Amino acid sequence: MTPDEISAALQAAFHQCEMAAMPLTAQQQKILWQALGIIDQDGQGTLANPLTQLSAAERQALLQFIRHQAQESLDWKATLLNDWLQNRDSGPVQFIRDRYGLQWLEQVQPFHLAAYENPEDDETLRLQVGDRIEITNGLWEWVQESGPCSREWFPCTVVSVQEGDARLEDTHRHARCVVRFESGAEYEIQGIYEWNRPNWRWLRS
Repeated sequence: MTPDEISAALQAAFHQCEMAAMPLTAQQQKILWQALGIIDQDGQGTLANPLTQLSAAERQALLQFIRHQAQESLDWKATLLNDWLQNRDSGPVQFIRDRYGLQWLEQVQPFHLAAYENPEDDETLRLQVGDRIEITNGLWEWVQESGPCSREWFPCTVVSVQEGDARLEDTHRHARCVVRFESGAEYEIQGIYEWNRPNWRWLRS
C-alpha cells in the first residue's frame, strides 16, 4: 500500500470505531500513526505537505479563500464540496477541482496550512470550535528546555472561541478560547493569537 492508501485506511478505521461507539483516544490514534510510519515520535508528519504540490500563486489563492471562508464562519472544504456537487465554479480556487481533486483535498489538515502561516500576519488562520490542537504545559507552569520541568504537549479540542471587543480593529488578537482535554478537564487560553501563540500548535493526526 502507498502512504496515502495507509492514511485513508486508518481514517476509515477510526471512523468505524466512532460509529461503533468505541472511539480511539488521540494517544491510541497517534500510536497507530507512528507504528505505520505516517508520523514520527515527535508527532511530525513524515508525508509531504499536500500544499507543496501547489504553485506559490495557487497556495496564496487557497489561503486567501480559507481566510475569507473563516471570516464568514464557513467551512472551506464544505464550500468547495458543495460547489463541486452542484457543478458551480469555485472562482480563484477552481484549480483544486480541475487539477487536484477530492483525494488531495481530503489530505489537507490544519497543521499543513499552519506550515504556511505567518505569525506576524493579521490574517493568521483562526481557531474554530471542534479544531484539534496541542497546548504546552508552559501555559500553567514554568518550563525550561532542559531541567526538571521540561516542555510537554497535550492534545485537546477547542470547545469555544471568543473574539475580543468588536470596537477594536484587531479583535482576533485579543481572542481567547476554551479547550477540553481527553480527561474532560477544560482550560481557558487568553491571547491565543498574540502572547500565547507559541504555546499551542495544530494537532498532527
